Amino acid sequence: MLEAQNIVKSYTNLMVLKSISLKVERGSIVSIVGASGAGKSTLLHILGTLDHPDDGNVFINGLNLTQLKGNELAAFRNKNIGFVFQFHNLLPEFTALENVCIPAYFANNKSDKEVISRGMELLELLGISTRKDHKPSEMSGGEQQRTAVARALVNNPAIVFADEPSGNLDSHNAEELHKLFFKLREELGQTFVIVTHNEELADMADTKLEIKDGYIIDQQKKE
Repeated sequence: MLEAQNIVKSYTNLMVLKSISLKVERGSIVSIVGASGAGKSTLLHILGTLDHPDDGNVFINGLNLTQLKGNELAAFRNKNIGFVFQFHNLLPEFTALENVCIPAYFANNKSDKEVISRGMELLELLGISTRKDHKPSEMSGGEQQRTAVARALVNNPAIVFADEPSGNLDSHNAEELHKLFFKLREELGQTFVIVTHNEELADMADTKLEIKDGYIIDQQKKE
């Protein structure tokens, strides 16, 4: 469902990605590992259309995303792509449920009642429905990150990109978040691409890609 072909990216005189190609199957979890500065986050941002490659193409469900621009690209991203970052990036003035629902309101293809119902469904699935009326400052780090995951899922995205999603959590909450990704894969058929320094999470993935010096130097796929 996701394919990258010969992705090249440079910043000033530094070539960060050198002809990266990969495929991600629907319903799979792919981890991307490598040393700091190897280009992991740059690749993730390009795959998720947050950045543009200097050369190469990215396809989701056969659509060439590198040909989309402006509002068309933004609309596609909001509807088809979810993001989870190291820091939850929740809006502090809104409750958990309101934060989850915001991308769906922007999509503007469902009634408010449908959006709220979807938001509650996700909060229940993620085990934090009792925190629906709490603002981020009133929730634990693990609850905040689960809220961010629910927000990423609210528009039923084709794929979710996660950049060091457990990097700001303690070991217990990190483990719970990792289990949650696999639960969502099993129950929703959700596809994930995850950049991580957490070796345990990386090794759990269906496919583990290692980047070094701008190249994919190793690919391990579970049978």
